[in-house]
Amino acid sequence: MEDENPVEKVHEDVHERAERSKEPWVAWVALTTALLAAVAALASSLSSHHESEGILGQIRASDGWAYYQAKGIKQEILKTLRPDSSDIQRYAQEEAKIRDEAQREQDDSKSHMRLHKIYANAVMFSQIAIAVAAISVLTRRPPFWFVSLGFGLLGLWFLAYGLMR
Repeated sequence: MEDENPVEKVHEDVHERAERSKEPWVAWVALTTALLAAVAALASSLSSHHESEGILGQIRASDGWAYYQAKGIKQEILKTLRPDSSDIQRYAQEEAKIRDEAQREQDDSKSHMRLHKIYANAVMFSQIAIAVAAISVLTRRPPFWFVSLGFGLLGLWFLAYGLMR
């Protein structure tokens, strides 16, 4: 049996209380938590995607660097055994291409990991916003909702920032 996501549980509790509440601001809290949950879900999906791509890119870069080293070793052995071989120049050209590709993969991996961190921040601030919104409903203190909106705006800002990159 899987454990339920605590943020989803809080979101559901807020909506349940909103349906029973006679205070109109609680309905607005429920609406904003629904929007914040959507932001968190989208950012979570994007964060996971970029994390996976970053890891795969780093693996490809590591493979490329290993191949680059192998080419270099072959070239050095060839220089020792047959210093006048025409293959030495070909190995040097291949080695340069392999190095450039490995560097591209490594740079791409870093780019994905930066985006992963940005989207992870969007998830974090959105989840904090949902939790603070729940506190506002449970304690019947509307000022906490405004604090929640602040955290929600931060989450939305990180999501938008990531999408613009």
